[in-house]
Amino acid sequence: MGNCAITTSTRLCAIIGNPIEHSLSPLIHNAAFEHLKLNYIFLAFKVDHLKEAVKGIRRLNLKGVSVTIPHKVEVMDYLDDIEEVAKKIGAVNTIVNREGSLRGYNTDCSGAIRALEEKMELEGKKAMLLGAGGAARAIAFGLKERGADITILNRTVKKAEMLASELNCQYGGLDLIESFKPDVLINTTALGMYPRVDDMPVKKEFLKDMLVFDIVYNPLKTRLIREAEQNGCDTILGIEMFVNQAALQFELWTGKEAPLKLMRNLVVKELS
Repeated sequence: MGNCAITTSTRLCAIIGNPIEHSLSPLIHNAAFEHLKLNYIFLAFKVDHLKEAVKGIRRLNLKGVSVTIPHKVEVMDYLDDIEEVAKKIGAVNTIVNREGSLRGYNTDCSGAIRALEEKMELEGKKAMLLGAGGAARAIAFGLKERGADITILNRTVKKAEMLASELNCQYGGLDLIESFKPDVLINTTALGMYPRVDDMPVKKEFLKDMLVFDIVYNPLKTRLIREAEQNGCDTILGIEMFVNQAALQFELWTGKEAPLKLMRNLVVKELS
C-alpha cells in the first residue's frame, strides 16, 4: 500500500472468476493505487457461486469488481443496471458499486477499440474476426459502431452465424480464411496461448499488407504476431487490450486517470 496504510476507510476492489490464479489484475491495479496514493486495495476471489458472490459485493460494500471467465454473461442477471454498450454486447466485465447499486460495464470493447484506433482509422476498413466467443462479441460491436466491414470466422460455424446475425455481417468457418483479404485480422481464439505456443490460426503466407491483432497475451508475442512482423505487417499485442480495459476499470472505480504506462510496463516485465 506504500504511503496508504490499510484502515477502516480503505476501499476494496476485486476480480472474481474461476480459474483466477493466472490473473495479473491484482498486480497492476495495486501498483496503480499505490502510484496515485489512493487508499484502495485489490484482491482476487475464486468464485463458483456467482449469485452469492454478488450479494457479498453489496454486503461488504466492495467499490468495484472485475468479472472474468466464466461469469461475464450470468452476472448481468444480478445487477441493478447495465450500461448500454454492455447491454448490446451481452456481457459485463466490470461492476461499479454506487451506494449499494451495482452497475455493469464492458471495458473489453473500449480497450480493444482504443488499441486498434491508435494504429488505424476503422471506418470502412475490412475487419476479420477469428472466434465468436465473449471477447469477439465485445470487439465486433465496437467495430460495428466505428463503421468497419466485419467478417466473423469460427470453428463452429453456427456460433459465427448467431453473432453475425446480430451485427448483419458476413460469417463462415475458419477454413474460409484465405477467401478474404482483410485490412485488419483479429484473433480472439485461444490458438497460440500458453502452453500451446506453436499453434497459429492462419498460414504465414496469408499475413501480408494487414494490421494483425492477437488478443492472446501469454506469451507476450504469440507465433501469429512474430510471423506477421516477419512479413512486414503492423501488429498489436494482446497486452494492449488487457491494459487498456484495466485502465478504464480503474477510472470507473476511482474517478482518476490510470497510470497506463506503469500498468503496461508491469505486465511486460511479468510476462518477459
